[in-house]
Amino acid sequence: MRDVNRTGILIVIIMGTIMAGIDSSIVNISLPVMSRQFNCTLDEIEWVITVYMLSFSVLMPLTNWLKNRIGFFNLYLSAISIFTIGSLMCALSDNLPSLLAARVIQALGGGAMAPTSMAIISYVFPSRIRGTVLGWWGLGNLVGPAIGPTLGGILTEKFGWPSIFYINLPIGILTVYMAFRYLGILRKQPKIKLPFDLAGFTTLTIFLVCLQYGIAKAERVGLGSPQIIVTLSIAFAAFIAFIVIDKRVKTPIIDLHLFENYSFVSCILVTISRAAALFGGLFLMPFLLQEQMGYSEGMSGLLILPNSVFMAALMPFAGKWSDKHGSREISLMGILLLAISMFLFARLDTHSSMQSVIITMTIRGLGMGLLLAPLNSATLSSVRPEEVTMASSISTLMQQVGGALGIAMLAIITQATYNDNILAGVSNMRAHHLALREGFHISMVILLVTLIPAWFMPRRNVVLQEADKHIDT
Repeated sequence: MRDVNRTGILIVIIMGTIMAGIDSSIVNISLPVMSRQFNCTLDEIEWVITVYMLSFSVLMPLTNWLKNRIGFFNLYLSAISIFTIGSLMCALSDNLPSLLAARVIQALGGGAMAPTSMAIISYVFPSRIRGTVLGWWGLGNLVGPAIGPTLGGILTEKFGWPSIFYINLPIGILTVYMAFRYLGILRKQPKIKLPFDLAGFTTLTIFLVCLQYGIAKAERVGLGSPQIIVTLSIAFAAFIAFIVIDKRVKTPIIDLHLFENYSFVSCILVTISRAAALFGGLFLMPFLLQEQMGYSEGMSGLLILPNSVFMAALMPFAGKWSDKHGSREISLMGILLLAISMFLFARLDTHSSMQSVIITMTIRGLGMGLLLAPLNSATLSSVRPEEVTMASSISTLMQQVGGALGIAMLAIITQATYNDNILAGVSNMRAHHLALREGFHISMVILLVTLIPAWFMPRRNVVLQEADKHIDT
């Protein structure tokens, strides 16, 4: 692949990542407007988010099978095209059911983008520079979610909610064009017609859908609700069935033998707990800044800016560091800084200065910047070349599940803490602050516990010579 335009390939992948990232954060701000137009309740309109989340996770386990069946080029091109078509259908929806159906289609494209992107990076770029490349790709992961809320607010106010989906069309069309121009080399990848593990896919899908639906609804109706107990019981039964089935299948939808690789398992455990702590902490942050400290929505967004700036500045550096020195030490430092930031968030109250908020956000950004690229690099380096697509699918899926678990867990814990304080006679404002503090403390503990599996991450990122052989020839 000496004549490959690797810069062009990376740009194409980043463009798709940015498009999916914008969509992950742009929709929330438009929900009230959609609710009024469709004349539906809050519970009903939140399905616009929930149905995307559920559908998003369904396609991830299919990525490895599809890669073997149709190749990276066709898979990535299909993901971008389906996402773009789904976005157009969302914009043209004139009622809630049609919007939900369009969101399912959109999510099926979006669900394949991240694992396919990571796998393409592993396939195209030599492992000696993979951490650096993942750092730049990680910047694309940040841009979308960072600009999504602001962009969504402006578009919805000026042009109406359909514009938040129309914005994907020019990006999607340009990405498809550039994919034909720069990803053509991926057409040479050999295709393998493997049998489809229908039983494994079905049981895994039931598990993922029931688990995420159950934990999402548990925030409102409580873990003890019969509805939640039944849903989570079905999820548990489906998970057991999936393990039993896929242990006996020659070409399983998820290769369970990967979990015999201790380095890979340590990376996945870090991914799950990191997502649980950070997604949960992110869920609590607006309540702290706006309801406790009295900042407006606009000022809250500006105060989060140091987090994004330092994260973006450090990611390429951290990726290059992991290429030269390995991922373990820098990941440990990142996790420790994130734990410190959660402790500092718990100390903030109505009397805290803006400078204290900025310092805390800066420490959080430094931690995120030091952790993300090295963790992704270590995950891909811990498996054999032919296992990379499967590994990246599992990693992305576990991040999704870990984030959902973190949000639900902290929502339940903070609500219970709030109720206990109200019953004890504490004022409403004070009870709310104590509940948020408890949530940040829980996030800090999760991150400190994450140091244990992080210690077992590979000390050095293994340079897989056989993986680089097809790249350098």
